[in-house]
Amino acid sequence: MSIAAVFMATFRRDLRLLARQKSDWLNPLFFFLVVLSLFPLGIGAKPNLLREIAPGIIWIAALLSVLLGAERLFKQDYRDGVLEQLVSARLPLPAYVLAKMAASWCASGLPLIIVSPLLALLLGLSESAFVAVVATLLLGTPLLTLLSALGAALTLSADKGGILLALVILPFYIPLLIFASAAVEQAAFGLPYGAQLAIIAAMLCLALALVPFAVFKALKLNVG
Repeated sequence: MSIAAVFMATFRRDLRLLARQKSDWLNPLFFFLVVLSLFPLGIGAKPNLLREIAPGIIWIAALLSVLLGAERLFKQDYRDGVLEQLVSARLPLPAYVLAKMAASWCASGLPLIIVSPLLALLLGLSESAFVAVVATLLLGTPLLTLLSALGAALTLSADKGGILLALVILPFYIPLLIFASAAVEQAAFGLPYGAQLAIIAAMLCLALALVPFAVFKALKLNVG
């Protein structure tokens, strides 16, 4: 099979599974919304304080919601022997990896972007801050998915992979959290935030170049 054929077959299969197992994409979305809803209730009638801490709240909730379903990314295929068959058949495993990550982003990152207009209502964001939130989510959620896939591949054969996955991946999330929160904060004060977006875009490009091959090697080691 060609690279394109493996990618499309894997991507379509994962989308069909997501349509059947709605909890795989609904749980991270509900978690994201619940976390964002609790902060206004806990802080109370302090809109200025809420607007100040909104960038950090949004991105902490986003990275935790993406991390929530990361462990299951390759786990089922590993248990069912699909990964072993792919390796033994010498099919283009990088295409399989990219398709799994694309489907994972559709399940975890894309819903966050779709519901992002609610953030303006929940957290009292200005129009410019809302635009910055959407821009950072568009660039940042694919990066979160790539890093989560790397953690899932590295901890694939571990007994308690969820805890280990968080320990491995959370340090890599920190630069994205810093620059994305800073971009939204700059926008809230009416300041330019193009530099932060450029840094996030550079991190995404670097991850796209390196992470799929690192995931491919990690999967081969776990299967072998």
